[in-house]
Amino acid sequence: MMRKTLMAAAILGFALAGYGIGFVAAQEAAEHAGHQAPAGGDAAKPYVPAYHAEAPTGDLPATIDPATFPEALNQNVYKLASNPKLKKILYQQPCYCGCDKNNGHTSLLDCYVDHHASVCDVCRKEGVYSYQEMKKGKSAAQIRQGIMAGKWKDVDLTPYKAAPAGQ
Repeated sequence: MMRKTLMAAAILGFALAGYGIGFVAAQEAAEHAGHQAPAGGDAAKPYVPAYHAEAPTGDLPATIDPATFPEALNQNVYKLASNPKLKKILYQQPCYCGCDKNNGHTSLLDCYVDHHASVCDVCRKEGVYSYQEMKKGKSAAQIRQGIMAGKWKDVDLTPYKAAPAGQ
């Protein structure tokens, strides 16, 4: 009888541990997707990553030189991000990949100041979305609303995978 009780307790323990691991993984996935309130925050409010609400007042840091990258996609998106007008817009955008928590980034621009965007489709799609909306005449605040609404998820990066002109 004691053996059956211990066996049942062990099975229950493993089941609870598995549930806990699954629960933590689900929480992390929701946070990565930008749908969880920050710790201690209002659970009814979706999490919004770090960004600057106002345009920059001083010089912005340089983005990584596009020629650093061997593949066309990164060359193209980093070339877009190097545009001074777009840099001001990227400075005012949140990035939903979690880099504000994991890398200390304070806006989408930081993803292009370092190599982070070169390995992250979220950063690349948000950068291209910002560029496309800027070309339509949208303000940084309007672009931010689109990013917060998840419109960047519909960006097709395929055209940016072609070699840049002159190569």
